[in-house]
Amino acid sequence: MNRDSFIYVAGHRGLVGSSIVRKLEEQGFRNLITRTHTELDLTCQAATDLFFKEYRPEYVFLAAAKVGGIVANNTYKAQFIYENLAIACNVIHSAHTHGTKKLLNLGSSCIYPRLASQPIKEDCLLTDSLEPTNEPYAVAKIAAIKLCRYYNEQYGCNFISGMPTNLYGPNDNFDLETSHVLPALLRKFHMSKLVQDGNTEQLEKDIRRFGPVDPEFLQHLKEKQEVILWGTGAPYREFLYNDDLADACLFLMQNHSAQDIGEFINIGTGMDTTIKELAELVKETVGAEAAIHWDAGKPDGTPRKLLDIGKITSLGWQPKTDLRTGLLKYYEWYKKESGC
Repeated sequence: MNRDSFIYVAGHRGLVGSSIVRKLEEQGFRNLITRTHTELDLTCQAATDLFFKEYRPEYVFLAAAKVGGIVANNTYKAQFIYENLAIACNVIHSAHTHGTKKLLNLGSSCIYPRLASQPIKEDCLLTDSLEPTNEPYAVAKIAAIKLCRYYNEQYGCNFISGMPTNLYGPNDNFDLETSHVLPALLRKFHMSKLVQDGNTEQLEKDIRRFGPVDPEFLQHLKEKQEVILWGTGAPYREFLYNDDLADACLFLMQNHSAQDIGEFINIGTGMDTTIKELAELVKETVGAEAAIHWDAGKPDGTPRKLLDIGKITSLGWQPKTDLRTGLLKYYEWYKKESGC
């Protein structure tokens, strides 16, 4: 890529896409192409093809996806597999049809088997059963990897795939029904602090900015002064700050081809923590005093997901943000956005 290249960032308002846009702008790239979902529905083949025909982006970052945590994945299974399959098929095929030079497809570590050996190497893909709670999403992401691989093999494309671990950072999704574990923890502890302080004004601002919450949740906070969390807290998870992922994406797009990377490449930190330890760290970061109650009747999900990042570090990339530092930056952004 050069500074005048036409670059399309699909999903530019999301956690990943917004960070990629910031990194590109910081580095002086001038011709960025973005579209909101209202302006371009990537699940519509005709609309996607017309967009690529008109704008002919030279480089594409495919960061658009329907995402969510365990609750959302379990509730909206058909939507998760359909929308993510449609987005991948339409964008990848249109990129090939209209001459895109290079495409970076972003997936998820949930593509790996539920009981994969740790840390997880790229060659572990499709060696065992997936985690049932996010299987529809995982199947769609695996299909996108294979699409890129086979378009490379049949048509000589240069479409690469990166598999990031669990992400967090500015522009995350904080809806308590559909969010992932870390944003849900941050918002729950923040709201517990507001409730305990009797700060009704800030509570209303939070709801206006990040969406409604179940009244029973707020009532429980008032009466019990405790935060209920799903599962046992025993699973291990790895977390990557979204600006570090964006840095990795630009590193791969600018320096490495499909021949260098292979079918796909892991992107993570190489370090993990238990959900219980994470909850305590988030509670400390927020300065909340609410007790934690673990609802062991709810699912934990995959016991552990730690990526082996040996391949990408051997190419010269390293993560920069440790979890504690990232959480402090994350919470400062959250407070500013919610008007605190």
